[in-house]
Amino acid sequence: MLFDDDAELEDEFKSAAFTSDDVRAMERPLLDDGMPLMRMAASATAMTARVMMARAHVSPDTARIVLLAGGGDNGGDGLFAAAELAHDGVELTVVAVGRSLHEQGLAALRAEGGELIVLDPDADIPGFAGPEDAQEAADLFDDAIGVIETSHLVIDAMTGIGLNGALRGIPAHIAAEVGEDGELPDTIALPHGRSGDEFPLVLAVDTPSGVGINDGTLPGPYIPADVTITFGALKPCDLLPPATYVCGRQVLVDFGFDTEPFTPAVEAVTRRTAAQAVRLPHITDAKYSRGVVGLVTGSDEYPGAAVLSSEAAANSNVGMVRYVGPVRAQDMVLRRVPEAVMGKGHVQSWVVGSGVPAGPDEGDVDQQRKRIGALLAHYAADEAGSEEMPPIVVDAGALDLLPESCVPQVLITPHAGELARLISERDEDVTAEDVMAEPLAWATRAWELTGATVLLKGAVTVVVGDDDAGNAQAFVSGSAPAWLASAGAGDVLAGTLGAVLAQNAPTLEQLPDQTAIYAAVGAYIHGLAATLASASTQSGLCEPVVYDDRDPIAFLQAMEPDDVPDDAITGTLGSPIRAGDVADQLPLAFGTLVSLYDAESDDSDDSSDGGDDGGSAPDSPKPDGSDAVRVYSSDGGSGIIDGTVANGPRDDDDDDEIVLDADRDYTDEELDALADAILAQYEDPER
Repeated sequence: MLFDDDAELEDEFKSAAFTSDDVRAMERPLLDDGMPLMRMAASATAMTARVMMARAHVSPDTARIVLLAGGGDNGGDGLFAAAELAHDGVELTVVAVGRSLHEQGLAALRAEGGELIVLDPDADIPGFAGPEDAQEAADLFDDAIGVIETSHLVIDAMTGIGLNGALRGIPAHIAAEVGEDGELPDTIALPHGRSGDEFPLVLAVDTPSGVGINDGTLPGPYIPADVTITFGALKPCDLLPPATYVCGRQVLVDFGFDTEPFTPAVEAVTRRTAAQAVRLPHITDAKYSRGVVGLVTGSDEYPGAAVLSSEAAANSNVGMVRYVGPVRAQDMVLRRVPEAVMGKGHVQSWVVGSGVPAGPDEGDVDQQRKRIGALLAHYAADEAGSEEMPPIVVDAGALDLLPESCVPQVLITPHAGELARLISERDEDVTAEDVMAEPLAWATRAWELTGATVLLKGAVTVVVGDDDAGNAQAFVSGSAPAWLASAGAGDVLAGTLGAVLAQNAPTLEQLPDQTAIYAAVGAYIHGLAATLASASTQSGLCEPVVYDDRDPIAFLQAMEPDDVPDDAITGTLGSPIRAGDVADQLPLAFGTLVSLYDAESDDSDDSSDGGDDGGSAPDSPKPDGSDAVRVYSSDGGSGIIDGTVANGPRDDDDDDEIVLDADRDYTDEELDALADAILAQYEDPER
């Protein structure tokens, strides 16, 4: 894509994922033109490995790196990268997991040295013999596992984007030993996709071995990555849960693909996307033109849901909210939202079901359920005038009241258990565990069965809806920190969604298929409000770091983790929140997005790059009290880069300090020299 300074193109590059077949089609013209994509991928992989080692304070002369190499092009990428690292002086061991290795890549590695362990008895690798019998094969496998477990870094290049289904054979056995044997990930949620600092670190080449490339599943053994470097374009597994949770920090290498002829398989909502969905006030506005949300939420049993959903809607850039519900809930709503209007009336969207019992209680049908059932009957696909009904958010206790088939402006918002019940009621056997293992597949199935737009809640929320041509389109939002998993958060989400739909009602009247993208935007804004409330920089999805060999300094800065003082109490993890905190922060979340329209503000331009990592949270303090970005060199020393990124004072007595002049226009050669200085022991001046 080579977007250069085009922020919109860069935003698309970092948020659109394409199937493996489409990625192959994108790279074919470049390969036909002789572009050395494998060498470019290898160089980026080697540089990323160097940065990972530098961040871990491991110098080249002590580093132990293991390459897990398959026989395809993915293994070739790894072999060429390994050759560069071996040239740097690292202790390099290659574990061949298949029957062959990429010929040119192997030749490059042999020229630089390094040990090779061949595990397959049927391997045909020139110059290297495999095990002769079962006992030797078992012994070599144990030796390989020992080398892997005692290394500093594992470069996982066992499989590429051509893998379908679970790992098999030797790769499966290795993944089960050093990774996970099919279990869904359940790790502490750290900022920027970081894992712990225990060795060995894992760098996945293109995708982690064992993930479902096109569906985001974990069908068998897999190796979780600390960093995944992916080439040319994102793949669905980079964005879709649960696979995205095992990708770690993502590095995206720009090959200059022409993506225009291709339709993304899944798209992530970014801050720029969300900002475009916010309706700005007009000078002729009245409360009705800004959007009116009607809510049939809460009940005598759960009146708090009425308060949370109403307050969220009122705080989400609309002119008015109407509430319909029991007297107790009305009184509570009016205490928190005194401007709310009680009773029915004209609305641009409805929100129903939050805090409403999921079914009849001892034969006494809740009055709210009667109201909701009567309203939803108008949204049946075969009901006259259903296409003209305003969009409606159907949550929690209203899900079992859906018509058999709905119009697309019906937005259902189940969690995994609720989605499993909804599908099971339509005579398909599925559990909540099934939904969590294959969220895209089951959200798509719910869309097929009901006709409704489906928003499946989670750390990464998956939205599936109609593309106006009878096909499914998928979006994801992962802006929220893990702190959002709190009682009532779904009620706040429902109110937020209703407000986003109401303020975009004119568009949805003409294009009801746009319900899906507006739903994903609503989830993003909800997550952004949670980020502001918790002051956390952790999020379900992390914006990829773009690798561009034309700007090595920017790559080094982007890869540098946040430094947190030893005595910090909350750091970048932030602090616990409750649902009411999220509702309170919604006006600021909308204001953050509106600020992107101010093209004259440098700060606004910077924040537009925030993507899904909740970039509005306060920056963490640096250990030295300055705003400088610290980049660790390979020998454990450090340099300070300031200027356009930070403005720390220069210490003239510090020979290791490197300072950029913000007022100077550096040449490419000077930038390369600065990168060499930071990672001097890793860089070969002739490359």
